[in-house]
Amino acid sequence: MILTALAGLLSVTFLILWVRRARGQRSSGTAQPPIDDRQTVLIDGSNVIYWLDNTPQLAPLLQVVHDLSRRGMKPGVVFDANIGYKLTGKFMGERDLSKMLSLPRDQILVVPKGTQADPFLLETARDLDARIVTNDRYRDWTQSYPDVVKTERLVRGEVRDGRVWLAGFQAKDGAKGGARDGAL
Repeated sequence: MILTALAGLLSVTFLILWVRRARGQRSSGTAQPPIDDRQTVLIDGSNVIYWLDNTPQLAPLLQVVHDLSRRGMKPGVVFDANIGYKLTGKFMGERDLSKMLSLPRDQILVVPKGTQADPFLLETARDLDARIVTNDRYRDWTQSYPDVVKTERLVRGEVRDGRVWLAGFQAKDGAKGGARDGAL
């Protein structure tokens, strides 16, 4: 119960900051450059890093981020708190990962230590009506997030011949989404 409440609170906070940034507003309400209306696609970063040889590597994640951006979408990457230890043997926060992925810090989230990323990721996907790139089926969360864990919301992927493939991936509007089953 506490975990669900914490995930909800984190999700709402992240969503507010993300929407403000997309609308070009600072917390003071000062208008900034144009609205970012790109389709948001969330990435389960802690899952995607295992797509190549089942060992934690940044390469598949970099390919997914690059391709979604190239297609005109806005990737948002969510990680478990231990991501840095898995990749480099030391803690890494949003700033470090932002540099590694060439993404703005507001498109990356490392959940706090002791917090599971799954409920936060699912809540944010629900709030943003976003798809999630992952091979996780979130079976432990089907009761709490039945609308999010549907097959059409979860984009499976794998590495084939050194390239990342996303199954059934297409933009919501049908544009810029590429083939039904395609290489990145």
